[in-house]
Amino acid sequence: MKLRTIALALLFALCYNTTIAQTDNSSVGDDVKSSKKEIVKTGYNFGPLPAVAFDADKGFQLGALLNIYDFGDGTVYPNTRQQWYFEASFFTKGSQLFVVSYDNKFLIPNTRFSTTLTVTNDKAMDFYGFNGYMSYYDHERVQAGKDGNDYLYTPYYRVNRLAALFKSDFVGKIGDSNLYWEAGYHLSYFKQGAINRSKINKNKEESEMFPDDVPTLYEQYRKWGIISDNEADGGWNSTARLGMLYDTRDKEGAPSRGIWAEAHLTLAPKWLGTTNPYYKYSATFRQYLPIVKNDILTFAYRLNYEGSFGSSVPYYVLPYITVMGPSYDRDGMGGFRTIRGLMRNRVQGLDMASYNAELRWRFVSFALWNQNIALGLNVFSDGTMVTREYDMSFRGEEQYRDEYNEYMSKGESGDRPHITMGAGFRFIMNQNFIVCLEYGKPLNKQDGNGAFYINTGYLF
Repeated sequence: MKLRTIALALLFALCYNTTIAQTDNSSVGDDVKSSKKEIVKTGYNFGPLPAVAFDADKGFQLGALLNIYDFGDGTVYPNTRQQWYFEASFFTKGSQLFVVSYDNKFLIPNTRFSTTLTVTNDKAMDFYGFNGYMSYYDHERVQAGKDGNDYLYTPYYRVNRLAALFKSDFVGKIGDSNLYWEAGYHLSYFKQGAINRSKINKNKEESEMFPDDVPTLYEQYRKWGIISDNEADGGWNSTARLGMLYDTRDKEGAPSRGIWAEAHLTLAPKWLGTTNPYYKYSATFRQYLPIVKNDILTFAYRLNYEGSFGSSVPYYVLPYITVMGPSYDRDGMGGFRTIRGLMRNRVQGLDMASYNAELRWRFVSFALWNQNIALGLNVFSDGTMVTREYDMSFRGEEQYRDEYNEYMSKGESGDRPHITMGAGFRFIMNQNFIVCLEYGKPLNKQDGNGAFYINTGYLF
């Protein structure tokens, strides 16, 4: 059902682009033909796509997303002059996701402007604790619940979270070099707490329902004092971000050569309106190495380090990695945008290191209905680990100490690399509208059983 829906959406996208977008017809052939010379796109291109997925605790995801690309007169192709992204997704058990994003390179002279508003209302967000393998994941009990041998145990690793994030970023070139300055303001609000059991248990058999008298991991962390009272319910983050960027990519949507490196500071002081102040830094290095020219075979990798100044970072900020420019903040280590195949937010700590490495092969490129089409395959390996631990010492009432000691005894004394491997397929239209199907599998059952993704774009 998913693949059929995606196929129909791709067909609709192709037809829609044909009627709306203008092209350089000197390169256009009949309905289908191979094209060694890529069509130079002009005007507006639209890329609609349904968002369809399923999660046992959130239910079916039903929604839609839309990419709008403005290529102008074609002189900047395959890059865009400006672009919009819209998404609205609804889950049958009450969760919602809304995204509005805009990126423009010419509105302000010599400065790129990007702004985004995202709202997520997640009734069952993943929460596996802190410091990776120091927090034990009972995969056997989770599987027993799925097999019908016990009640569903996955709600034990869930929390209720409302997150609203707004940002405006500015990027400007420094002279005639490949260096750029970055500056931005990011405002976010988090409201977090225990799951709503009536929502989680909706439409389940009585034997499957998560019991009222069994605490979730979040509720235990509260009792043990690992999550403090002043942070437990969330709060406001009013932050300034500053950064430097080095960029030699040949194109943005699907690069095949060059370097893309960034370093950022995130400043969230009390006087700026932050509920629980903190300060972070990050560095990311990406490189694209052509093995076979003309985008046929490319090796790409990304190295990332997320660090904190001091040890007072609020726990609800830990899942996020630092992003500036046209993209926007996503949940951290685990999931499609970070470590594919790893459970979402499995790895959280004060400092974290990660890598992504993949081989990208475009096995066919052709022109279809005045669009540049390519099909690609990729194989990858992703990994991450906590390099500086969040404080998990016991700070609760003595009556809960034995329970805490039992939990901590199951985990490891420190974290080590969480590694995943996988492969994927790409449908690429006009170097920017990219639909991906990917599957990632962790090497350790403590990190889950793997995950399949239907999404857009390249990971990096």
